[in-house]
Amino acid sequence: MESPAWSSQLAACLGTAGAAVGLGSIWRFPYLAGTGGGSAFILIFVGACVLIAMPLLVAEFALGRRSRRSPPEAAGAVAAAQGLSQGWNSIGILGAIAAFVIFSYYTVIAGLVLSYTWKCAAGLLMNAGTQGIGNVWQQFVSDPIQVGLWHLGFLALVVSISARGLQQGIEASNNVRGPALLLILCVLVLYSLKTGDVRRGLSFAFSPNFSAVNPHVVLAAIGQAFYATGVGQAMMIAYGAYMSPDTSLLRASMVVTGSILLVSLLATLMVFPLVFGYGMDPAQGSQLVFEVLPRAFVEMPGGRAIGTLFFLLLVLAALSPSIACVEPSVAWLIQRWGLSRRQSVYFVTAAAWLLGVGSVLSFNRWSGWHPLSLVPALADKTFFNVMDEASANIMLPVGALLTSVLVGWRLPGAFLTDELPRARPFARVLVRWLLRYVCPIAILAVFAAALS
Repeated sequence: MESPAWSSQLAACLGTAGAAVGLGSIWRFPYLAGTGGGSAFILIFVGACVLIAMPLLVAEFALGRRSRRSPPEAAGAVAAAQGLSQGWNSIGILGAIAAFVIFSYYTVIAGLVLSYTWKCAAGLLMNAGTQGIGNVWQQFVSDPIQVGLWHLGFLALVVSISARGLQQGIEASNNVRGPALLLILCVLVLYSLKTGDVRRGLSFAFSPNFSAVNPHVVLAAIGQAFYATGVGQAMMIAYGAYMSPDTSLLRASMVVTGSILLVSLLATLMVFPLVFGYGMDPAQGSQLVFEVLPRAFVEMPGGRAIGTLFFLLLVLAALSPSIACVEPSVAWLIQRWGLSRRQSVYFVTAAAWLLGVGSVLSFNRWSGWHPLSLVPALADKTFFNVMDEASANIMLPVGALLTSVLVGWRLPGAFLTDELPRARPFARVLVRWLLRYVCPIAILAVFAAALS
């Protein structure tokens, strides 16, 4: 069966950037930057994106494009062509499983955000008042039916786009989603800078505090670079298989990295002036989004509209990465088993919904159940937390490590030379050197920290 293809190099760049820019850049990054040394953390994060994530993105794109196979079969096909073992397929298999698991619980969070978009637009949060916002959240998450239905609603949104195919579905949605996300984000940044405490907010976020930088902060910055770019989830292998030979893999990787950095910085400008302007605690995590910021929306001028835009921004941020997480499994079902795209998308999302039920129940009925209580490091983790730990902290680092070893050490240098024909010789040498030395050391450090 002929592999689908991006309609243009621009579409390929927008598609891969859309797959990477998600909730991690808008929700998670500002908190990490503010508590990890401000601009000191940001500099480490930028370095991790450029020196670690970018070479791995190039490697994943190259494996996908060279093989023209689905992620579970791509690395093995490339390796076999060079006389190596097809066991390298473990790269794509691990990545596809990790992406599927992440999709199952990531869409639960996206469903919560979707519900709050409606609650804010309909005035339900405004009617609750500042004192009732906490009760709205508790009543909502304690009801598995409500949480489950909103999860199902977001999955239906993913299906409606993914089932239409690469060009009519994924490309078309990115053409709307990307500009809309950037426009809403810029509007919210301008509002935040106009009404919030700009001095305290920017000082907290960007003033360099090198005393706050320690090994834990450095590892957090590297981990955020992995989390933000989607390295190790096999979705870039899948999207790489759709790239034409004349698409610059270096340029695509730079677009992905640059998009993440831009959105992360804009999100920081959006969040912290509002946080300090309305006397909120910046170290709140998910509570900041669902309980603290809504109190500010109730109080601020035009809060109903601003709050609706904020939650809509998060929905848009969650959409393209969710679609990308589906792609490795969908591509495999199409190529390996001959299913139609629509059948494959239905099958994968139905299976993800079933697994996601465990994450839905982790917020209520199963909140006291710790499935791996016999493992000390996971003794207090719910089903939701276990899925997150297993995929993000084990499968992704292992897959990324194997990718760096295969492309950096096992495949001949001609592989990158062929896949980066227009790159300067120094750039090709640098990419291979980073894959050989810098990436494995960084990955092993993050992996060791996650298991400690």
